Amino acid sequence: MLDKEEMIAEIGRWVEIETPTTSPDRVDRLMELVETEFRTLGAHTRIIQGRDGYGNHLEVASPWGAEDQPGVLILSHLDTVHPIGTIDGRLKLRREGDRVFGPGIYDMKGGAYLALAAFRELVLQKKTTPLPLRWLITSDEEVGSPTSEALIVEAGRRAKYVLVTEPGRDGGKCVTARKGTARYTIRMKGCPAHSGARHHEGRSAIREMARQILDLEALTDYETGVTTNVGLVSGGTAVNTIPEEAVLHLDVRLPTVAAADEILPRIAATKSHDPDVTLTVEGGGDRPPYERTERTAALFAHARALAAEIGYDLGETFSGGGSDGNFLADRLPILDGIGVDGNGAHTYEEHLDASSLVPRATLILRLMETLD
Repeated sequence: MLDKEEMIAEIGRWVEIETPTTSPDRVDRLMELVETEFRTLGAHTRIIQGRDGYGNHLEVASPWGAEDQPGVLILSHLDTVHPIGTIDGRLKLRREGDRVFGPGIYDMKGGAYLALAAFRELVLQKKTTPLPLRWLITSDEEVGSPTSEALIVEAGRRAKYVLVTEPGRDGGKCVTARKGTARYTIRMKGCPAHSGARHHEGRSAIREMARQILDLEALTDYETGVTTNVGLVSGGTAVNTIPEEAVLHLDVRLPTVAAADEILPRIAATKSHDPDVTLTVEGGGDRPPYERTERTAALFAHARALAAEIGYDLGETFSGGGSDGNFLADRLPILDGIGVDGNGAHTYEEHLDASSLVPRATLILRLMETLD
């Protein structure tokens, strides 16, 4: 029997182990705890060693189902955006009425835990499911999944359905479409000169950057849903020196594959306005758009009917942020945002709603039991 108070306590244990993406040792510590909990329930587990400064990943499989049988893939991540010490400062683990606060509790340790709780219920009730259950729990989602993308794509080859335990949105709505994302670093190199005595000999990299920022920001189109944001800039060496170098960092959000096919080549082909300033473009798309397909719509309709049986109305929404589900959305039905309800992701007000825990875990359990 799913118990709200027990679930709050267990999620709290996960939250107490702070796991910023940039602290792989802390992520690994929580990953080992989660691996032990699954293994104790009889699941097959495998730790995948981290690389390039990121933590380990975890594969989990139910003890039933053939290895080559397409199954239900559950995607979760344990890394957070909050630095070490947040839990002792501005975002203490605490409960205020229905809200339980803590770093990463909403995005997405709470949701990752719900999928474990649902599996535990199956094991305790000595039930199996029509399809094998498989998890991929990663350590680097918050920075674009650089070391787990290939693992996600490979896991998708053995999947029939994909459930993503990202948090619910806007009152617990599932996510059935997400924008794709792209990141670029654009470097300008001009010619330095004394800004008083030799101004005419200089070629300003910052001047070039300013013109590029206006061009790039002009690609934003709210009607199509394409947005661009130059979020970080740097350059120059001294106020009285024509700046030789400048760098900008660009974030791009893309609602459809067609939009990506149009916008990304334009950015990659960016040229300098000043022929005496060289310009280089690095980067590109890191998560493709996740468009709502007929198969995803059918999966959502099935989940909504299950939620109605449980006793609540499940809505759906579109998100401007990407998730690991984006990597598989072109070939598989994806139901995202099935984690906890709450709010405040990535802020000091991050919290889950305790009242959402049992209904949301029950929905995941019923999806496991009914998807075939």
